[in-house]
Amino acid sequence: MQFRTRAIHVGQEPDPNTGAVVPPIHVASTFVQPGPGQWGRYDYSRSGNPTRAALEATLASLEGGCRALAFSTGMAAVHAVTMLLRSGDHILAGTDIYGGTYRLLHKIVNRAGIEVSLVDTTQPQRVAEAFRPNTRLLWIESPGNPLLSITDIAACAQVAHRHGAWLAVDNTLATPVLTRPLELGADIVMHSATKYLGGHSDLLGGVLVVGKAPLGEELYFVQNATGAVLGPWESFLCSRAIKTLELRVREQCHTAMQVAQFLAAHPKVERVYYPGLPEHPGHALARRQMQGGFGAMVSFEVSGGFDAAKRVVGATRLFRLAVSLGAVESLIEQPAAMSHASYDRKDRLAHGIRDELIRLSIGLEAPEDLIADLDQALQQV
Repeated sequence: MQFRTRAIHVGQEPDPNTGAVVPPIHVASTFVQPGPGQWGRYDYSRSGNPTRAALEATLASLEGGCRALAFSTGMAAVHAVTMLLRSGDHILAGTDIYGGTYRLLHKIVNRAGIEVSLVDTTQPQRVAEAFRPNTRLLWIESPGNPLLSITDIAACAQVAHRHGAWLAVDNTLATPVLTRPLELGADIVMHSATKYLGGHSDLLGGVLVVGKAPLGEELYFVQNATGAVLGPWESFLCSRAIKTLELRVREQCHTAMQVAQFLAAHPKVERVYYPGLPEHPGHALARRQMQGGFGAMVSFEVSGGFDAAKRVVGATRLFRLAVSLGAVESLIEQPAAMSHASYDRKDRLAHGIRDELIRLSIGLEAPEDLIADLDQALQQV
């Protein structure tokens, strides 16, 4: 079956008891067992829930994995991956990553005696040189957040496996519509389901998908032991949203390209970050690695520094000033003051996240309306 067909049907079979086309939401916290010491498929909702399992089946299929695990938030999913490691291990991560991931790695995970360092993952040679004897995990994003850098996933997989490490890819911005990292050699794929998978700004969730069963068992043990599972209501909402995922993402990509082209020609815009533009340094790689689109995130820098960017993000009428991304409504934010404020300022500037940077999440509004809104907001510069 094709992607959009699987998004609708895999894991979403009609209810065998009633014939309901939409599977029921199972809110039970516990399940009756056949006998003492005899266990059915479900016993306690932290360990497994039918509504969550249906979503996980869909996600495993869409990412081309053997198992998916749904968590209460994206950060809970990231944290679960880091809990595969032990004191003395080393995590190598990209420089263009979500601010929450940076905070977790540098201010929580490091408390357990796990070393963390960052590297520009767009340069495979630098990645190889940054590996240490104790490196156990390489964590990347492609496109990156917020600079939309493009990393060669297959090249990173080869480097990681040569050193006996796992490659984990945050695929939130690309979604499985555009990129499927497991097919390129990754071991773990992570999503903030809050974003494109949920798509409507009405749920929190996270996902891990793996390509090999033993690794899936290890991560399931962590999830069950620590308990950060996705609830049945959020699982239902995410399952419902995924049925339109491909249609939404492709239309959002189409609009994002038009917005990026408008910004690239605007006299008050100094630089545009969008992999669909030919001048983007990762454009050629994105054309090979991403299928049918370049994503729906656009970042740009305005003339005038921090205060100018602050005026622009506060002046839009259709774009909502808010963190998060991937939903049907378009959002605008200033990473230096919002999504990436958790970075140490020295690190943020060193990695190219400047004060005048603005990040857009393109929704499903008419492109002409979004462009007009940006045009009037840029008059504030």
